[in-house]
Amino acid sequence: MSTPYAKTAPSRVDLVIFDCDGVLIDSEVISARMLVAELANRNVYITMDYVAHHFLGRSYPIVLQQIRKEFGVDLPPEFEVQYRASLLAAFEKDLTPISGVLDVIGELVPDYCLATSSSPPRLAKSLEITGLTGVFSGRTTTASEVSHGKPAPDLFLLAAEKHGVDPARCLVIEDSENGIRAALAAGMQVWRFIGGAHLKNLVGTDDAAAGAAQTFASFEEFYQLRPDLRRDPPASR
Repeated sequence: MSTPYAKTAPSRVDLVIFDCDGVLIDSEVISARMLVAELANRNVYITMDYVAHHFLGRSYPIVLQQIRKEFGVDLPPEFEVQYRASLLAAFEKDLTPISGVLDVIGELVPDYCLATSSSPPRLAKSLEITGLTGVFSGRTTTASEVSHGKPAPDLFLLAAEKHGVDPARCLVIEDSENGIRAALAAGMQVWRFIGGAHLKNLVGTDDAAAGAAQTFASFEEFYQLRPDLRRDPPASR
């Protein structure tokens, strides 16, 4: 499902900023499943829906704050160690890149990068497992580099600053509502990708866009929405 390509002249895009989890890699269901399991070991019981509502697009420190606020539990440092070990083991087994995203990146006219709430070690391992390390070498920004994570605009603004691009000329590809709010707060254009396994039930629903200008469920639709962002015209391919 995608919204129609606008007939009016589209805003210029000089930088496409991809979120990582749920956009470049199909990781959100794996992450949520492991978090639910590890918290249950600490007698904190949450559902997959709870994770989607409170944690999607957020950094690990925010998860700690929410658990403390909601359940009155201070998770010890070893919890993070155990959770990340379990998560990376699951990634090694099941993590894959989102279908079609490499083809889109390979044909982009504008520059591109990624901006993520993931920690640098998790990001590095995720890119390694999915074969994306070389594609994003020198093109990453993580929440560890800013004071305020999503839904604050800091992460996206720093990514734009690194590339010397006006925020108004950035297009953010996000899956989470927190990410969409962050991109809008940064004054950027934003599309919502809803093709990750964790968002399949959103296709066709009224709230799928969550404030984004466009929604799409497959990267095969990307250049249908903005043909001008493609390096080679489709007719010449």
